Amino acid sequence: MNVFQRITAAFDGTATAVSAHCDLPCGVYDPAQAKLEAQSVKACMEKYAASSDADFKVRATGIKEERAELVKHHLWVLWTDYFKPEHLEAHPTLHDLFWKATKSAGEAKKTNDVAVADRLLSEIDAIAEIFWATKK
Repeated sequence: MNVFQRITAAFDGTATAVSAHCDLPCGVYDPAQAKLEAQSVKACMEKYAASSDADFKVRATGIKEERAELVKHHLWVLWTDYFKPEHLEAHPTLHDLFWKATKSAGEAKKTNDVAVADRLLSEIDAIAEIFWATKK
């Protein structure tokens, strides 16, 4: 019996379907994850600008792009898994803030302009302020 056959044989058809509001219903959400990655994006931009080593610049660019994608991921988890319609009603700028922040994260992947990273950090701070207001 191969591995696949052993795994399927282990299921006897009594599995119960479950659902959750996120991948793992842990309830742990924090915009600090997005902010930490955005700070890394900014640091990579600064290190890129300060270096004359072409190989280092290639590595810094790759890391910056990965971190910017992680910013987008963490923002989308907050937006799609944490925030609810009542939060949007209480904070009508929330949708626009997320739209701008994810657009800024995408823009940060394409540039080494630290002003873009600063804008992204500012947008994440605005989201964090609303996030913590909803926790009160």
